[in-house]
Parts: sequence; C-alpha cells; structure tokens
Amino acid sequence: MLSSKKSDHRARRVTLDLDVLRSFVTGIELGSFAKAANRLGRSTSAVSTQLKKLEEQTGAAIFRKAGRSLALTDAGETMLAYACRLIELNDEAVAAVRGVEMEGWARLGLQEDFGETLLPRVLGQFARAHPKVRIEARIARNAELIERVIAGQLDLALAWSDGTLLPRSEPIAQVPLCWIGPAAMNNTPHFPKGEPVPLAVLEAPCLLRTIATNALDGAGVPWRIAFTSPSLSGLWAATAAGLGVMVRTPIGVPENLRTLGRGEAGLPELPSLGLVLHRADAEPDPAAARLASILIQAVCELLPDSPSSSDSASQHRARARHQTAI
Repeated sequence: MLSSKKSDHRARRVTLDLDVLRSFVTGIELGSFAKAANRLGRSTSAVSTQLKKLEEQTGAAIFRKAGRSLALTDAGETMLAYACRLIELNDEAVAAVRGVEMEGWARLGLQEDFGETLLPRVLGQFARAHPKVRIEARIARNAELIERVIAGQLDLALAWSDGTLLPRSEPIAQVPLCWIGPAAMNNTPHFPKGEPVPLAVLEAPCLLRTIATNALDGAGVPWRIAFTSPSLSGLWAATAAGLGVMVRTPIGVPENLRTLGRGEAGLPELPSLGLVLHRADAEPDPAAARLASILIQAVCELLPDSPSSSDSASQHRARARHQTAI
C-alpha cells in the first residue's frame, strides 16, 4: 500500500494541455488573445477559459494588469519559455511520426557563418525525423549559393541579402553587423590618429568587405587591407593574431575574438544585414519543404530578437515581457 505522502505527491502531478499552451503562446506572439482566437479557430471566450485553466493547473498567476492590457508575471515568463519548448517538441514528434517514411533528397546551401552554429542542429533534427531522406549540404559564399539555386543544383540556400531576390526568396531576419577584434586585452585594437585601420577581409567580391570600407569612407576614417583570405576561418585566425579587424555578424564568433563596442577604437557604426532563404521551386517536394521549416525555426531561435516573415517560427520569438490585449 502506498504511503499517504507518495499518494499526495502523485495527486499533485499536473499534465499541461498543449492546446491551452498553444493558445497562450500564440496570444503573446500576436499581442492579442482575440487575434489568437481567430488564428486558432476558437472563440475569444474559449481562449479566456483556457488561460484560466492554465492558471488553475499551475496554481500561479500568469498575468497581471498593465493599464488596459495584460502583462506576464514572473511565473508567466517562466511558463512562456517552457510552453514554447513543449510545443516545439510536440510538433517535432508529430512531424517525425508522419514523415518517417519520407524518402528522397534535399540539397541545402549555407553561408560559412552557419557551418558550426546551425548546420549540426538542423541536420540532426531532420535526420531523426526523416531517416530515409538523404541531405546534401554545401558551405559556400553568397554568389555561389545563388548561382546554384538558379541552376537547380540546390533546393534551398540560406544567404546574406545583397539585393538579389529570386522569384522564390523569403526574407528571414535582419542581423546586426559588428566590428570584431581579438579577445586578448594586450591585442585590443588601437589605431593611432591618422593611421589607416587594418582590415582582415574575404577576397573580392565580398558584400561585408564593401560594407566595411563604405562605412569607414563615410566616417572619413582611412583604412588599408592588411589580410585577405578565401575563407572565414582564415579571417578568424588573422583577426585573433591582431593583424586587423573584421566586419561580421555576432554569429559563430570564436572565443578568442570579441565584438567591439560602439565607437571603440574610433570605428563607425554598421548597418544590419538581411538574411534570406532562397528556394529553387515554388512547390518544393516534401523533404525540401520540411528542411526549410526546420531551418527557419533554428535561425529564429538563434536570433530571437530578429523579425521574420515566417509564421512557422514565430512562436519561438515570443518575448516574455510583451503586454497583451484581451
């Protein structure tokens, strides 16, 4: 016979309702539970009932009044983070079961920036869900990725936006650019007044190389090319050695480098850079379509504050402190 203590423990176990969590997350993302009700095909009163159920199940207040709107409490912020993870796992499980028999090929191209930060996760998640699909991945620079999509040699390509939009290009995010220098304090970049700023750059043509030199020219700062490489790994090494500074996004910056603060070393501010998913086909086969969905989701989780045009990943960008109208 179970002890009363063990019985009480089992009685207190709560199984959260995923439909309730989905309504909760969607309402926070859209900034309105009325909009969430419309998207989910429910009445506003039904969604309100779900939110009350969530508070009853957790035994904690999820919302607090903020003027005419509602804001999340500390418990609500915690619940939002877990709700996103639970929904993601649920959707991945459903996709895995439904797609276990999916077969074929999916050909993906990526910028070098995402080779270590994004590719292993995307490939691992896809392979677990669709073990019979073979993936061909290629790491290349922007121009080559776009050329291969146009030629039908890649189904998907995640590339920086250089103004080239193909018929099936989808903007994903805006990513901030930054100056990057060595992490070691004794190598902190300092350029004497009037001395050209040494740059570590990729071989031309290079979008970020052009952005860097244009920013320096616009600020009246002299510069010189101190190191050129055909690969990003070469730039990381040269910058870590103190040969120059480079322009890149914060994605995948090695530990021996650091992003420089605003105005540090007299360097000018930089713009943001668009990230685009190019597709070869208007109606891709199921394998490529599923890979695109996983890729977009992973990007939006890597850049949680970046705006995206994709609803499939929008739940993962919900911010815990949004005020939400009922």
